Amino acid sequence: MAKVKFEDLLVTGAHYGHVTRKWHPSYKPFILMEKNGVHIINLEETLRFLDKALDYIETKTKNNAEFLFVGTKKQAKDIVQQEADRCSMFYVVERWLGGTLTNFSTIKKSIKRLNLLEKEGSQIYENQTKKEIQMLNREKIKLSDQHRGIKDMRRLPDAVIIVDAKLESTAVNEASRLGIPIIALIDSNSDPTNIDFPIPANDDSIRTIQLIMTTIADTILDSRTDKKTEQSNSNIDAKKDNKEKSEKIEVSKRLDKESTAENENKEKPAQEVTEDK
Repeated sequence: MAKVKFEDLLVTGAHYGHVTRKWHPSYKPFILMEKNGVHIINLEETLRFLDKALDYIETKTKNNAEFLFVGTKKQAKDIVQQEADRCSMFYVVERWLGGTLTNFSTIKKSIKRLNLLEKEGSQIYENQTKKEIQMLNREKIKLSDQHRGIKDMRRLPDAVIIVDAKLESTAVNEASRLGIPIIALIDSNSDPTNIDFPIPANDDSIRTIQLIMTTIADTILDSRTDKKTEQSNSNIDAKKDNKEKSEKIEVSKRLDKESTAENENKEKPAQEVTEDK
């Protein structure tokens, strides 16, 4: 599993919170001190909660879990998309559409419509005027921007990974309502009580977002590799067991044949003696 050091967080500025007047009272356990009107986040707590989140991600990944990365703020969207693509997970980096989780059946219909519009030689373009084709192309571009990160998502994710829980409050509420675990990067202005795996850190720092998202993606990739290794080892062990079993069966068959031949050889002299008498 990927590990983050205290110094790594310190260098990225992960300890800087918001100005004190913007803080959320429930965030108090994660605050180390106040300096120049700004809250300083306790990075030891950040490491502890990050390790908890990574352990959970590692366990779920080995069970073929699917994660949805969410980060629509300017500092996060490129990083979130890049890391989600790298570990082959789904993402939302444009505006969060209300009902993406709670009304997923409608979202799937919209994705189906997008697939139809993107299909080459689709019947939907036949017998259409130039203006109607332009309107269909505009619809395709709009749907493509909205659903580009979840186009292949066939079911609800097993967990949601969010950058800035306050900004993505709609996503947090939908996931909470459906009982989907939430892993979120939260700053001092966020409420950590409705987050299953909060990671207290500066959610406005590009370097902090990059560090934590990269670590999460690395954990997912490493867990998949470990799972494949375990499966290949178990397959090798199974082959060895089967080979040993087959060898034992062959040996037992050979011994049975030899004992049968010995018995026949013993019976032949006895028959000759009876015939002489």
